[in-house]
Amino acid sequence: MLPKLDRYIIKKFMSTFFFAVLIFTMISVIIDFSEKVEKFIESDITRREIFLEYYPGFIGYIGGLLWPLYTLIAVIFFTSRMASNSEIISIFNAGVSFRRLMRPYMISASIIAIMHLIGNHYLIPLGNKLRLDVEHAYIWTTNDKGKTQDVHMFLSPDSKVYINYYRKRDSTARKFRLENFKNNELVYLLKANTAEWVGPPDKWRLRNYEERTFDGRKESLIIGKGKQKDTTLNLTPADFVDYKEQHTMMTSAELSEYISKQKQRGVGNTKKYEIEYHRRSAEPFTIFILTIIGMAVAARKVRGGIGLHLAIGVGIGAMFIFLSRFAVVFATGQVIPTIVGIWFPNAMFSLVALYLVAKAQK
Repeated sequence: MLPKLDRYIIKKFMSTFFFAVLIFTMISVIIDFSEKVEKFIESDITRREIFLEYYPGFIGYIGGLLWPLYTLIAVIFFTSRMASNSEIISIFNAGVSFRRLMRPYMISASIIAIMHLIGNHYLIPLGNKLRLDVEHAYIWTTNDKGKTQDVHMFLSPDSKVYINYYRKRDSTARKFRLENFKNNELVYLLKANTAEWVGPPDKWRLRNYEERTFDGRKESLIIGKGKQKDTTLNLTPADFVDYKEQHTMMTSAELSEYISKQKQRGVGNTKKYEIEYHRRSAEPFTIFILTIIGMAVAARKVRGGIGLHLAIGVGIGAMFIFLSRFAVVFATGQVIPTIVGIWFPNAMFSLVALYLVAKAQK
């Protein structure tokens, strides 16, 4: 069983943290509802979709973004109150070292970080899918930026497809063209007036097709005028859908599979997916860093009390968010490797945490 001191601090930490989550979540929901209430009224959306699909996903999305900041605010708030009530001084006078005092903080941070890690990798993406499906159906109906005209797409490093026009409502492509290369030379060409999606596994039906095979100077030609040909392509209707937040709708397993699939195709536009994948592991680690920073700042009794400590905490949180976004921009622009851009803020603020611990009241 944990010592009484540990149980006391863990109870204060967790109760303050979840109170902060509740307050800020309520504020976020109220603001979001006030912005979207007209859309809800004008559309055919049901109450079930609003309250059982959209807002559970929205609450998870907000929590995923702000849990590290909630942790920092909670730590500073209850630790500052303990310091102003001379509880921290009494603990030190009882022979408890600063390092020993950190133990219940780290236990609490571990609980929150594990919940955040599970949420980031699995639960929050599932909630985001529900939330964004509702948004795309009723609120932001024109957010799909997937190309439908003059589409050029790699199916593999040596295979390329061209589609003059793709119709999303029935998954039909017009003026379809498939080119296969070997040693940078065209070895196979398949053209069709129309290509229809039949279903998994990646099956398409070509109508009025023309098939050419090249072997040096030799060429074979098959003309299927008025005929149809079923073939399997590394292409699905999902490849023609591109929402701005599409990467947040995928669980980490789906993200990893998508990134691998795109790289096998020879496609290089996977940066936002890679950033999202690494961010989900980096943010839970941030909770430990901000917990240490908040404790080191708030454990000292100063004039100004909770107000000053909260101001310092919010300032630190703002700097961390700014540095995180700054690093992500550089990672997206391929100025620095993705994993460096995601973990750089944690590395920098780890040094800040170590310095504050070294200078903290002992």
